[in-house]
Amino acid sequence: MASVETKLSAARTRLILDKPFLGALVLRLPLKQADAGWCATTATDARALYFNADYIASLSLQQTQFALAHEALHCALSHFSRRRHRDKQRWDVACDYAVNPLLINDGLIPPPDVLYLSSYEGMTAEEIYPLIEENPDRKPHDQHLYDEEGQSQGGGGPGAADDERGDGSPQASKQGEPRPPRLEEDEKGRLETQWQQRLAGAAQQALRAGKLSGLLARMVDHLLQPQLPWRMLLARYMTMQSRDDFNYLRPSRREGDAILPSLRSAGIDVAVAVDISGSVSAEEMQQFLSEVNAIKGQVRARIILLACDYKLAPGAPWVFEAWEEARLPEEMQGGGGTSFKPVFEWLEGEGINPDVLVYFTDANGEFPESEPAYPVLWLIKGRSGTPWGQRIQLN
Repeated sequence: MASVETKLSAARTRLILDKPFLGALVLRLPLKQADAGWCATTATDARALYFNADYIASLSLQQTQFALAHEALHCALSHFSRRRHRDKQRWDVACDYAVNPLLINDGLIPPPDVLYLSSYEGMTAEEIYPLIEENPDRKPHDQHLYDEEGQSQGGGGPGAADDERGDGSPQASKQGEPRPPRLEEDEKGRLETQWQQRLAGAAQQALRAGKLSGLLARMVDHLLQPQLPWRMLLARYMTMQSRDDFNYLRPSRREGDAILPSLRSAGIDVAVAVDISGSVSAEEMQQFLSEVNAIKGQVRARIILLACDYKLAPGAPWVFEAWEEARLPEEMQGGGGTSFKPVFEWLEGEGINPDVLVYFTDANGEFPESEPAYPVLWLIKGRSGTPWGQRIQLN
């Protein structure tokens, strides 16, 4: 156990010196030796980091740094409070796919059997989750204890520090810590706030030292910026385009000495395009159209609906007035390559300049060379960028 303690202390020290952002986060997690009966590698419940002494002994010093930083990032990214309705096993896998590329990109050496795909680099767990096929055999190399019913007694609770030294180092124990109790909802909220503060503090320290890598810096910046759901952003944008205004052409009929302007309203024309190349599922298209339908009645929007892969779908476009439900035909061919040009070419050919075009896609396709005169709102599934227009991330 003494050699394991030495390795853990050395790994934390190296992280503090070489990777101050990750090192500052690791320092926030008390290290506790776990009972080998329940912990085969490492684990965290957002309160502490639990480790199997034999597993740590089998790792190199560099791999131990990775193992510590891996658990700390789960906590800093609030993975313990973001699962919501999602399946636990798939969520745990998505969280590992989100964390491991960040660490590997930062130069850390992973232990054997960690989950890693370079295509998930820079993506959040929420973005990765729908891309993962159900596979009960695919599991993280560590244990995520946030939602588990652990033992009600033991050293995993927030006040249990009898087996810790004053500096947070592990205290040797023959049996190790029992499985900690699960997090209750009020404790999740409190820990989420604490870890957000720790994330911000660690980022400031690393930036001052000039040691925060580009991928980690972008991730931190994204997490610390106020986030609005895409539905709210879409509603706000369409509402801004609605033509409600006061004017004196027809004064208000309210009695009084003053002549007051009246509120005149006019509907808006919204072009809605959906990518049917196969990158967006039928269920996701339906959810998107449901949101459009919910918003368009409020702003009196006339919908011009287009479906496109490398060409417009047969029968497109479909036009729906504000009181009609916009929907795609039940049977629609698609699945070819992706080009966004046909949608813009059709609008130009018809002389239509919509108040806004909303395009639902993964953004992997051929864009027009020039931006149109009307505003374009790209609702993006995935991480691809757009050359122009307003990009909204679909989570």
